[in-house]
Amino acid sequence: MSRKAVNRLYENKAQLNSISMHLGESVAIARTVGHLSKSAEVMKLVNNLMKAPQMATTMQEFSKEMTKAGVIEEIVNDAVDTALDSEDIEEETEEEVNKVLSEIAGETAAQLPEAVRKERARVPTQRETTSHQEEAIAEGADDEEELEEIRARLARVRS
Repeated sequence: MSRKAVNRLYENKAQLNSISMHLGESVAIARTVGHLSKSAEVMKLVNNLMKAPQMATTMQEFSKEMTKAGVIEEIVNDAVDTALDSEDIEEETEEEVNKVLSEIAGETAAQLPEAVRKERARVPTQRETTSHQEEAIAEGADDEEELEEIRARLARVRS
């Protein structure tokens, strides 16, 4: 064969490779279009299922409920803190322990000189307890004011 014929064959081969690549590209584009159309259909379905105004309303209600829960939690924490005032509990516990010990030991404990001294020491403690109770009543008034303030906040949240 002549050189011209060989060159033409190479030229034809290059053109066939080019056509093959263009066809491959066209097939890839067609697949991409198919996938994008399926994605668009799925997005339409999801958009129809999820109503934006209803979602916004639900989120606002959720926010209000979370605020209520926070206020309620604060009220409960304050009530628990007030109910579990550690000083009062310690004093009451000590008094109860002393009562039980004196009941168990009976007259023997009363005859001991150390027990007499503890009894004398307890009398001023009872006076202090009375003053602590008066202070607690004064603090109770402050607690009532705080409780009313929290109730007002809760009423604002509910409306």
